[in-house]
Amino acid sequence: MKEDMNNVQTMLFQDDGVIPIHSSLPVLLYKGIWATDSARAESLLNQNGWGNSWINGVFDYHHYHSNTHEVLAVVSGWVELILGGEHGKVVRLQAGDVVVLPAGTGHKRRSASLDFRIAGAYPGGMSYNTRTGEPGERPKVLREIQEVPIPDTDPVYGQEGPLLELWKQNKT
Repeated sequence: MKEDMNNVQTMLFQDDGVIPIHSSLPVLLYKGIWATDSARAESLLNQNGWGNSWINGVFDYHHYHSNTHEVLAVVSGWVELILGGEHGKVVRLQAGDVVVLPAGTGHKRRSASLDFRIAGAYPGGMSYNTRTGEPGERPKVLREIQEVPIPDTDPVYGQEGPLLELWKQNKT
């Protein structure tokens, strides 16, 4: 398992003036981590302390959560997401892939297969808000994003894992 933990990819984004982005925590991408178990993604997230979960799709407009981090695990099909706002990065995910979005990370579905389904969850079962980058929300969300604590568990590995190691060393 320790070898698998080294295969996580990290991505950092910059605030584009609309989508705020967390200033120090990278997006974490676990490619193919649950390729043989993707149908159990929601249950696995819950077992690892990430709750308030759902299975559905991803909005086709830029949005983010300023009061919690979010994990997305592809259950079936594939999706292309734009992460980090309008000028962010296009990431293609398929069944078995898991991506962890720090609070403030914009995301939008660009395209997806007809059978696309994704499980989403939040550390400790946090209730989430949905923000879209409206100008009036910015001062409040910038404060909220910085106040979101590092989760107690990694959504894939539980009590240990890359999230705990990477985010604790990057928290400002």
